[in-house]
Amino acid sequence: MRHLSLAAALAALLSTSAMASPPQAVQAPATNPLIAPWTGPYGGVPPWDKVKPELFPAAFEAALAERKRDYDRIANNPAKPSFANTFVPMQNAGQTLNRVMTLFGVMTGNMNTPAYQALDREWSPRLSKASDEITFNPKLFARIEAIYKARDTSGLDAQQKRLVTRTYDSFVRQGAKLTPAQKAELSAFNQNLAINFSEFSQRLLADEGTAIIVTDEARLAGLPDSVKAVAKAAAAERGQQGWAIVNTRSAVDPVLTFATDRALREQVWRAFTKRGDNGDINDTKATIARIVKLRANRAHLLGFKTHADWRMQDTMAKTPAAAMDLMMRVWPAAKARVAEEVRDMQAIADKDGAKITIEPWDYRFYQEKVRKSRYDLDQAELKPYFELNNIIQGSLYAANRLYGLEFKEITGTVPVFESNMRVWHVTRNGKEVGLFYRDDFARTGKRSGAWANTYRGQRNLPPVQNVLSSNNNNFAKGAKGEPVLISLDDAETLFHEFGHAIHAMLQNVTYPGLAGTPRDFVEYPSQVNEHWLLTRDVLDKYARHYKTGQPMPQALLDKIKASETFNQGFATTEYLSSAIVDMKLHTIPDGIVDPAAFEAATLKEIGMPKELLMRHRLPQFNHLFSSDSYSAGYYSYLWSETMDADTFAAFEEAGSPWDKATADRFARILLSTGNESDRAEAYRAFRGRDPDVNALLKQRGFPTK
Repeated sequence: MRHLSLAAALAALLSTSAMASPPQAVQAPATNPLIAPWTGPYGGVPPWDKVKPELFPAAFEAALAERKRDYDRIANNPAKPSFANTFVPMQNAGQTLNRVMTLFGVMTGNMNTPAYQALDREWSPRLSKASDEITFNPKLFARIEAIYKARDTSGLDAQQKRLVTRTYDSFVRQGAKLTPAQKAELSAFNQNLAINFSEFSQRLLADEGTAIIVTDEARLAGLPDSVKAVAKAAAAERGQQGWAIVNTRSAVDPVLTFATDRALREQVWRAFTKRGDNGDINDTKATIARIVKLRANRAHLLGFKTHADWRMQDTMAKTPAAAMDLMMRVWPAAKARVAEEVRDMQAIADKDGAKITIEPWDYRFYQEKVRKSRYDLDQAELKPYFELNNIIQGSLYAANRLYGLEFKEITGTVPVFESNMRVWHVTRNGKEVGLFYRDDFARTGKRSGAWANTYRGQRNLPPVQNVLSSNNNNFAKGAKGEPVLISLDDAETLFHEFGHAIHAMLQNVTYPGLAGTPRDFVEYPSQVNEHWLLTRDVLDKYARHYKTGQPMPQALLDKIKASETFNQGFATTEYLSSAIVDMKLHTIPDGIVDPAAFEAATLKEIGMPKELLMRHRLPQFNHLFSSDSYSAGYYSYLWSETMDADTFAAFEEAGSPWDKATADRFARILLSTGNESDRAEAYRAFRGRDPDVNALLKQRGFPTK
């Protein structure tokens, strides 16, 4: 969870905290470990060993009451409004609730159970209402507005002025200037959205918990032994004989890539792409329709034409049109490349006498045949070089060499919420940075995908805080004692998420309200970090064959490099179609939509190739419908990648991916500064100009005209 400006954080609380509990006895606040300040070494650590769902109701009650008292003191202060008596205490308000919400958000993402889901349903709207009450407090906003109007004449420094401006703008965007009746209406919208976000998440999680059971091993022909071992373990966990293909991406993709049984590939593909879309109790389409309508109503109440116009006020792109312009510049080239890729795959299928027409469940399978034919590169050939522990060490090595971050593993000395977690103590130039946690393996109750959390963000404003950062993946854990071999794509994901952690660990800001960055900047540091995985230094030291200990041969790396733009039509089109549908969905003025019909019509309108599907269909688009976080914002990966490609080009122009001067400037100007200055201006200060989209097109192997 990333720290936002203060007012945005109040609004974000309802999305990062959409969570709640069944009626039960609760522990008295005086003895509740969830509300106590974090104690122990390293500036205090989360009490993961004491977290239980039944403790949260009392913790929420106590923490919300404390936060209300904090803000009431600020709002009712009889002294003339000033930065010192308003904004400084606002930066410190609600700290107990921040800790409780961190604990709860992590548990619902990683260790979800029926008890946590019940908490989600109960407390999600209550937390939303409590946040709105702060935003709508007229006395509090009057103080903020008075300081804002005097910002140029009251002696504020640049950071203070930016904090005042961003907080004022955020409060206005969240409805602080509405009439009392309008505020009541807006709060009702927000509470209803919180309920629907919770409902969507729980329905999707239920579908992702299902599995296809295979009892005939012959149907698994083509799957690497490591993939079969994972499926065997998944079946055993479910008390089943045979092999279980769980309905999550990490389990499904290897089957679609390697299984020679076409009927199995189709069965697995259909189950995966129909999550949330089966007309049963877990169907999400009606929930989505309610969310889109509520968002449109809220945007109108706040004075915006559409939800996208409202959401994009605090982004680098600024407008839906600017985001669409970038996406549509890339879309035609991506779609054209898909046609080329399908021709190549169809030719191989015809040569093999398969007597098929390439369908979506064939794409990954035949793309591997093309890769093997064209580059003599087999993805299964790469896995032995990507042993999980080694790749983790490679990521730490790169962060040390680039930015001077030092990592010492301390696993077993601080509490964790899952026994397989690992923890490192982090220092830089002899000074403590904080802790870094890893939670790498898939399990029941953990949401799919990969993400980064910040349990505690850095701040220099007293009370000074160090960083507690984490990475969360869904790698498949095989049989006990067996090495965990991950794919090249998984290894890139590991480096990507670690880029978020690096961003958090290098942060050096005074005010926590200037820590968070715009949505379309957030993915930039993580995407940049992917580039160091395939540097020769990292490979030689860490990408060693798990049996022989030998480094990856240069000839194999050459094949990887030669194939880097391979299959970019698929990768780009799969992603971009999701981003375009997201933006178009959230620019419907009245918000009235049939999700299934809208998805189909939009894909037809943009000419979606029939041989592939959106990376995230609407019924399972967790980014959009579990919170407001990425709504009208999925384009941000492409926006960030434009800066990412142009940034790595700066290292290449300097002559080395390890060029220290470039790394120092990157860290000083962009990674350490949070949102203390406009991010577009900061990028220009680093690069000397705006990012060049041609670097992105070149990176993907598309025409750069």
